[in-house]
Amino acid sequence: MRAQISAAQLVGASASTRQIEEDVQWAARSDAKVLLTGESGVGKEVVARLIHERSARCRQSLVTINCAGIPDTLLASELFGHARGSFTDAHRDRTGWLEQAHRGTVFLDEVGEMSLQMQALLLRFLENGEIQRVGSETRNRTVDVRVICATNRNLLQRVKSGDFREDLFYRLNVIHIEIEPLRRRPHDIECLLEHFLAFFAELHRLPIPELRSDTLAAMLAYDWPGNVRELRNVAERLVVRWRGGAITPADLPPTVAGGRSRTEAGETAKTPAASRAQALYDAITLQRENFWAAVHAPFKSRDLTRQDLRDLVRLGLVTTRGSYRGLVRLFNMPEEDYKRFLNFLRKHEAHLPIHQFRTMPLVRPESVLKHSESREVAQLIGN
Repeated sequence: MRAQISAAQLVGASASTRQIEEDVQWAARSDAKVLLTGESGVGKEVVARLIHERSARCRQSLVTINCAGIPDTLLASELFGHARGSFTDAHRDRTGWLEQAHRGTVFLDEVGEMSLQMQALLLRFLENGEIQRVGSETRNRTVDVRVICATNRNLLQRVKSGDFREDLFYRLNVIHIEIEPLRRRPHDIECLLEHFLAFFAELHRLPIPELRSDTLAAMLAYDWPGNVRELRNVAERLVVRWRGGAITPADLPPTVAGGRSRTEAGETAKTPAASRAQALYDAITLQRENFWAAVHAPFKSRDLTRQDLRDLVRLGLVTTRGSYRGLVRLFNMPEEDYKRFLNFLRKHEAHLPIHQFRTMPLVRPESVLKHSESREVAQLIGN
């Protein structure tokens, strides 16, 4: 029987990873607030968990809150709790997550997505630790929690634009740990791959698959726009779909199998968000994947950000010249999913105004034009 392998580990051989390990050790020695920054998928939650597990609070709860995944109308109630009768269906008093984390740690993921109203409530709590439940006229209690925050946004830019409070930024930014994207630390890729293959083989009770040298070379050359999270997902896919024999490049996802990065190929480098959106667009239009499977499910599991969703919708609306009904067909959804699709986009603030796309000339993305069924795609989006 193989030893149990923990998923919450810092794995890598790069200088960047060694620096993060040192930063984690320093952060764990105190209760100071920590701000983790870096692109989506780089491992911010893993770092937050390690800080908690190595701190004096390790015997208490670590409560993780995804600020981007909960509407403002619910986030205040979830954080601070609510009083009986404060809103419909509030049949009893409810304890919030901050109270549940008393003497432990709260990890606020995607804190940059908080509205200004929620930022004000959070700042008030950070100043004195007092909890006031939604609908209550009095402060209920004072709680002792260590706060770790994470964001893939540039908070200083958001401060300048007025979208993030300056006083809150400096309150959170006591210990700052920046996690570099995977493409800037290629020496970590092979270490992470070995770790995840072993982890998922243990998890699924399967043998650890063997990779051919050209397969590994393709993975090392890939840009990994989804960072460690994308590598983790690919590793799990390789484990569960392995049929014996060495894994070849053909067994990799098409976006990874090409291997050679855009920058090495002499092409104009895209931002990671644009790269993810383009990869999703290609998976839907070329490989005919359904939106709900290719986008909705990863978004709900936080593999994709709100910005990824907006960028994908923008690509689609350029193609359909602002037609959301055309977008439903382009994204391989049945017509009856139209309202569900629009409701999903509006809920997550990814429903874009159409006027800017109406005046554009008809654009067929190059990837669609090269597709063997491009006439069929053109017919779908042209109606």
